[in-house]
Amino acid sequence: MFPFRDHNPSRRTPVVTYMLLATNIIVFAGYMALLTEPFALTAFFNEFGMVPLRITSGEGHHTLITSMFLHAGFMHIAGNMLFLWIFGDNLEDEMGPALFLGFYLMGGLLATLAQYYVAPYSNTPVVGASGAIAAVMGGYLLLYPKARVDVLIFIIVFVRVITIPAWAMLGVWFGLQLLNGVSQWGGSSGVAHWAHAGGFVAGVVLAMPVWMRLGGRAFWQRTLGAPDHAEATYKLSRSSVPRVQRRR
Repeated sequence: MFPFRDHNPSRRTPVVTYMLLATNIIVFAGYMALLTEPFALTAFFNEFGMVPLRITSGEGHHTLITSMFLHAGFMHIAGNMLFLWIFGDNLEDEMGPALFLGFYLMGGLLATLAQYYVAPYSNTPVVGASGAIAAVMGGYLLLYPKARVDVLIFIIVFVRVITIPAWAMLGVWFGLQLLNGVSQWGGSSGVAHWAHAGGFVAGVVLAMPVWMRLGGRAFWQRTLGAPDHAEATYKLSRSSVPRVQRRR
């Protein structure tokens, strides 16, 4: 199940979302040559990625932020930027640019700390924007639980586009992070599942004041959990409007 767009258009240009996309891509391009040099890449990640053992030793606190803008490969950054593209613009639209930037950075920081507290003596660098983006996803779930999301379903050789509510897609994603995190507790899978889960929960909590300002449960009752503006429509989307044949 691979989401690639939602039906929730933003009402203004998401300047901060674009800025974050550009920053991550530019930073990745800056050290992309190291991907073919494993030792140099490891040294780079040890310096700017979040290594829990360094934090425990009282060093490298700057990496709690720098690690959020590093990625381990093309698929890593492509997946993260796609999720930021899908869900980030709507939170920025609702929060405003400055508040959204603070939300993103704080969510990423809390996500990284969640991963740190699970394994404070690990010497494996933690890199990636996925913790901050998980916070964006958590905030999105709180504000728009029934926004429609288009996902690709891969079944052996068959690919199909289906539309599901955000709560289903995001709920499954969050559940998988918890499941994988618990099953790999104390081990290392190469994926910071607890940063994902921690960021998601942080996003729900950090978005709570915005949800309350909009009316809280009254906002949900008014919008039925969907965006409070017209949905986007796509050519591949099914329509509930009956087709009328033209008379000849």
